[in-house]
Amino acid sequence: MSHSLYASRLTLTDFRNHAALDLALDARPVCLFGPNGAGKTNILEALTMLAPGRGLRSASLVDVARAGDEMRPQPWAVSARVVQDGEETVIGAGAERTPEGGVKRVSRRDGQPATATELAAAARMTWLTPAMDRLWSGPAGDRRRFFDRLTLARASEHGSAAAQYERAMRERQRLLSERVYDDTWLGGLEREMSAHGAAIAAARVETMQRLQDAIDARPEGAFPKAMLALEGLLEARFENGAKSADVEEDFAELLRDVRGRDAGAGRALDGPHRSDLKARHAAKGMDADQCSTGEQKALLVGVTLAQARALADDAGAGASLILIDEAAAHLDAVRRAALFDELLANPGQAWLTGTDQSLFEAFGSRAQLFEVRDGAVAAA
Repeated sequence: MSHSLYASRLTLTDFRNHAALDLALDARPVCLFGPNGAGKTNILEALTMLAPGRGLRSASLVDVARAGDEMRPQPWAVSARVVQDGEETVIGAGAERTPEGGVKRVSRRDGQPATATELAAAARMTWLTPAMDRLWSGPAGDRRRFFDRLTLARASEHGSAAAQYERAMRERQRLLSERVYDDTWLGGLEREMSAHGAAIAAARVETMQRLQDAIDARPEGAFPKAMLALEGLLEARFENGAKSADVEEDFAELLRDVRGRDAGAGRALDGPHRSDLKARHAAKGMDADQCSTGEQKALLVGVTLAQARALADDAGAGASLILIDEAAAHLDAVRRAALFDELLANPGQAWLTGTDQSLFEAFGSRAQLFEVRDGAVAAA
């Protein structure tokens, strides 16, 4: 089942190098071109501030604010009018000053305060940046965060479970570091970790199954198919058919048994915060981290396109925006044209950046092009 999703308007106020930006758009892909440092990526980043988390650069509320004259945190705002299956909604995020002189994050949907989960449901999105080109050969934490974003796009409650798991884990570690072996206190925190940890792992496994099905269903083409695998204690239990209650109980028991070890290590050594995502180039039978940079990028693009299809076919999710910073990096002309064709077939709007207008020639009139220079944006 296919759904449609696009931003019909995007406004920025004091975000990075954009003092004020107001873009009126239609459903076609949005291509932003201009020299490095002009502010193209900043526009994509602004869009990702409407998703749960800290955006595509993982920046703080203060970092994304436009530099002000005063030596204090500056407010900023991002707003988008989103059209999903013909229904309009306006979502916004930003930073406001607090009475204490700091800043706090604010999120709104149709003028009312909104949770990160509510924003996620209004505009699901997936993004790729040049920093992710070596995702398969980089640190496990990068792959875990990437996959959790894919999971979050399908299951908007995933972020809340992850936040509560992290909070309980930090508090448990604090007690262990201070040698506070209060069984009631520690046991309560470990039960929280096991409940949220099981929810995290279960959501990941379901996302993985849907994603692999979508990858397998893709026709052979310019982007090779990946064989994905989750490596994690709890994920393995779910993949082997264990019930959630049993996974929770066993994980809580494990955490109780390894308190001394975790106290000595200064961190919890078991749990979904240690899981990893692995990939193989299906046609070559080669681990992704052994492939060339171009092949690694192509595998990643293929996964991202399959994710969009999996979401569109999921009655509980829907179409998603696809954001690709420096879309032409490591892609030859054939793969670039194939990417554009796939993005046009995706029911969610695509946002792409590149240094030169010619990179988007294969779109013809099927995309809307904007030139970005020094924080100013003009239709090409």
